Amino acid sequence: MFCYNGILEKTNSTDNVPQYDVAIVGGGMVGVALACSLATMPLTKHLNVALIDSNPALMAGGSIKKEDPPDPRVSTVTPATISFFKGMGAWKYIQLHRHAFFDRMQVWDYTGLGYTRYSAGDVDKEVLGCVVENKVLHRALLSCMEESNMQKTIYPARLSALDLSFSLKSDNVSSQPHANVAKLNLSNGDILYAKLVVGSDGSKSHVRELAGIKTTGWKYPQNAIICTVEHAVENRCAWQRFLRSGPIALLPIGDNFSNIVWTMDPKQAAECRSMDEADFLKAVNEALDYGHGPHPQSETKGGGGLFSWLKLDTTPSANEPFEVPPRITKLASERMVFPLSLMHANSYVSKRVALIGDAAHTVHPLAGQGVNMGFGDASSLSRVISEGVAVGSDIGEISLLRRYESERKAANIAMMAVLDGFQKAYSVDFGPLNVLRAAAFHGANYISPLKKNIISYASGEQGIPLFS
Repeated sequence: MFCYNGILEKTNSTDNVPQYDVAIVGGGMVGVALACSLATMPLTKHLNVALIDSNPALMAGGSIKKEDPPDPRVSTVTPATISFFKGMGAWKYIQLHRHAFFDRMQVWDYTGLGYTRYSAGDVDKEVLGCVVENKVLHRALLSCMEESNMQKTIYPARLSALDLSFSLKSDNVSSQPHANVAKLNLSNGDILYAKLVVGSDGSKSHVRELAGIKTTGWKYPQNAIICTVEHAVENRCAWQRFLRSGPIALLPIGDNFSNIVWTMDPKQAAECRSMDEADFLKAVNEALDYGHGPHPQSETKGGGGLFSWLKLDTTPSANEPFEVPPRITKLASERMVFPLSLMHANSYVSKRVALIGDAAHTVHPLAGQGVNMGFGDASSLSRVISEGVAVGSDIGEISLLRRYESERKAANIAMMAVLDGFQKAYSVDFGPLNVLRAAAFHGANYISPLKKNIISYASGEQGIPLFS
């Protein structure tokens, strides 16, 4: 066995253990996205890839039927993520199923002191994002992977043990150096070798644990209740209202359906989950309307709110009046409850290991950025692997993998800081702080450079939203 252009090549070895360039542990959306990205890049499409996950969906294939009920688990994908999917050839599969683009968003809080309207037209774009059921995203990525010519093997098992400094002995002359690889032991008894092991196995990552990578973080005193609901009319806007207990979001998913993500304390979440449908719908409609506080007052055209004295040039959406979200008429899925936390891996890489997605970071769901951060990781890591192959590097070497960590760690920490800051700012009901939050709403609504930067940052197209 030897390494050529970063790709593991077979020679006569002392056993018949399968050998791979990349072993991806975790076949969820982010792990399969990495496999798809590697399969479609010119310098990496010939890599030999193992995908390790005990989820039967990876082996079952199958399709999603139009009459299938909507899944309560959805993701809001940004324009940057949409471009990533289109580049891999995966977006065409999403277009076959239910999804909903939105070009407007309204954000307000329970005090009624202010609101912000965002529009894709503010930054000369057609959309702000697209809401897609997770099962549709996953199936689209699997279809993309299956369509590719990538050398891939799916192992329906779990990772049991990991040796990151395994030395392969060669049957050739003794002067040939040994190849150092990772050795993976699986729960079904299989053993395999890989130049690089990618942990995409979620927030409780076994790869991260076996690699000895520590984490920093905390649990929020909140749970999120999610479900799909139905309207009498189609919803084309994303709505988010900050309540005393946490934010509630109403996201369009197409066909008169929307998704609810409602953050509250664990006791309230348990009560909402156990309510009968009529009481739950009443609670949701109140949370999105007059419940918990008054509506904000719509500003007159050119008013500028608190910033009228600045005589600012405003975006088109700044003059849009406050709107009440469409009324919910029916519960269309089960209600699911999840505990919320923030977690960040102290390192994203070690020799022969890289972490992506929730294995590297978990965030509060208030802006729907978690999966987009994961897709950003997959895009970045595949590009770094391609750069390594181009110059003949060992794709498992720490010096190469540091490039991925350097790029993604800074971006993810910045996003996590923004989301955590929002969570903390809205966890306190205090008069002066309420006024400051209202000023922030008005500033985001009427200060054009700030609003444009916020939209570009949330779309994944630029760094921290500051004045430009």
